[in-house]
Amino acid sequence: MQEDRRHPLENAALTPELVKRGKQQLESEIRILELWLLQLDETRKDNPESLAARKTYGDMLLSRKDLLSTLQKHG
Repeated sequence: MQEDRRHPLENAALTPELVKRGKQQLESEIRILELWLLQLDETRKDNPESLAARKTYGDMLLSRKDLLSTLQKHG
């Protein structure tokens, strides 16, 4: 029988230590992404590569913040 992976948080045991480590990891990634975005602000605004990187890093930042918010609800 195949395991249902659509809702992993519902099937996983989130120990306080796991939640703590997850929060620390996400907070670290958020700081790095914010730094990268600040550094990109110093580049030319019409550079296609910089624009693409801003979009990608911005999306990644939002995703990490959403994940962190979810973890904060668990502990």
